[in-house]
Amino acid sequence: MKRGRQAHSGEHSVADLVTPADNLLIDSLPPAVRTRLLAVCEPVALLPHAILCEQGQRSRAAYFPTDGAISLMTVVAGESNVEVARLGPEGMLGAHLALGISESPLRAVVCYPGSAWRLTSVALRRELNRGSALQRCCRRYLYLLTCQQATSVACERLHTIGARLARLLLMLCDRTRTRPLLVTHESLALTLGARRVSVTMAAGHLSRDGLITYHRGELQVLDRPGLESVACSCYAADRLEQQRWMPDPRAGTEVDLVPGSSMRRPPQRRST
Repeated sequence: MKRGRQAHSGEHSVADLVTPADNLLIDSLPPAVRTRLLAVCEPVALLPHAILCEQGQRSRAAYFPTDGAISLMTVVAGESNVEVARLGPEGMLGAHLALGISESPLRAVVCYPGSAWRLTSVALRRELNRGSALQRCCRRYLYLLTCQQATSVACERLHTIGARLARLLLMLCDRTRTRPLLVTHESLALTLGARRVSVTMAAGHLSRDGLITYHRGELQVLDRPGLESVACSCYAADRLEQQRWMPDPRAGTEVDLVPGSSMRRPPQRRST
């Protein structure tokens, strides 16, 4: 899907708009199910800071991002919102509808602009009732999201701000085609739940090590392997979980699991 394209009925056919792996969940569906689902979707832009659903309110639509990122936040009365998960082209917003639950458990806010397929909750329920393939994909994705949320909780508790920042930048690179990344230290600090000055210092270290450059809201990753080496173990753990539960269909059926075990790899503590 071309980034930022707005929906206009009849303007483009599905074949004109979709390329393989625009959205991993959709691309994982059998061809007939994928075609039927896309026929009731519309392409929309994910605009910066747009609120897609509110915690505790009925979800009116589901979104399958093809570019950009959506922040899932828990709302605590009298306190700042806290990000508990982030999703992009690997998944969907509204998977709880597959459980027969209309109420959104979290607030969803566009944290990085892009594009998505959107369909109404009524249309999604109709497609869910037509077969098990979409139900199975949604439930597997819900499990994956739960695993990633658990990893994020451990990450915030155990790992340094520098390692967590490296992980966040890698996640952004994975979910958006925009280069350089359009971010500010303030937005990164809000996502990480850290002080802005701490993020500025951590970014400075990454810059001096030749891993990134940052100038006036534009961040460029110069050395991705180097950035991966300083990121906390949670980044690799998230990728492993995604390979296991939502493997890329273009990569075949082989899934790289932890040797000798089907258990999740726990986050490892980094020295401060």
